[in-house]
Amino acid sequence: MKKYKHSELIVLGAVMTALFLLMVVLNPGEFLRIGNLQTMAFQLPELGLLSLAMMVTMLTGGINLSIIATANMSGIVTALILTGAINPEAPPPGAGGIILLAVAAGLLTALVIGLLNGLLVARLKVSPILATLGTMTLVNGLAIVTTRGYVISGLPNAVRFIGNGVVLGIPVGAIIFILCAALMALILNRTPLGFNIYMLGSNPVASRYSGVNNTTVIIKTYLISSLYAGFAALIMLSRFNSAKAGYGKSYLLITILASVLGGTSAAGGFGRVSGLVMALVILQVVSSGLNLLRVSSFLTITFWGVIIILVMVMNFFSAKLKERRLV
Repeated sequence: MKKYKHSELIVLGAVMTALFLLMVVLNPGEFLRIGNLQTMAFQLPELGLLSLAMMVTMLTGGINLSIIATANMSGIVTALILTGAINPEAPPPGAGGIILLAVAAGLLTALVIGLLNGLLVARLKVSPILATLGTMTLVNGLAIVTTRGYVISGLPNAVRFIGNGVVLGIPVGAIIFILCAALMALILNRTPLGFNIYMLGSNPVASRYSGVNNTTVIIKTYLISSLYAGFAALIMLSRFNSAKAGYGKSYLLITILASVLGGTSAAGGFGRVSGLVMALVILQVVSSGLNLLRVSSFLTITFWGVIIILVMVMNFFSAKLKERRLV
């Protein structure tokens, strides 16, 4: 099975390389411009963090439909504190402490939502799709009531730098995503919690009889998922210079698409951060390349669907070929 999963990464790598070269050929002199590559790096982090939030719950055999609502609510709490305490044109002394407090409050909000999801799934045995659907609806409603449907805007420059700033030519958001992806890979591959997440997703009964506390693992998983949604909220907040209840609604299905394309099993137990990152790069390369060709964004989604079907077909035949060689 490990060899099969390794072959999936090879297929993804081949598809990613082929699509990158295709976009270079179709957009000569434009696709490889520093400005275009930076634009891609600016666009990828928030979707990447949300995809990591989705992936970790799918590894347990669950799902988290509330990640977008969690991100929006986290961003709204952060924005309310910032706009209420800091004038962006004339920041008061100690503004840095207020910013840290606002960010902490936003992340704490995300963790509370994650705890609710974890308790519903682990303690009350509610189906993950129903539990997180209910949480998504609840949080969306709270976000609309809190903002009255309006946009909260006017953030300090220090916050806007997170989503729009550049360090050594690399967007700050991309640096945050790389660090968060590395941390997720470390948790999943080098800690007992990561081992237990994979074991739970593969066989929850065997996991329980092996002495693993499945309830604790599920709660921690949803806490991690919501925390990553909170990090995504910070980047969305700073990029848009505003917070709103309805931001990023189209991201939800794309995070599932990226996770599955990256090799994460919908049944749980299998998936790698490296595969997810390659899937995100594939989607971003296609999106940016077709955008340069003036192709409709709706047609881009169609191409994404074709790519995921193509990769699954390639993985199927690759697995069959390996089985024949073993026989």
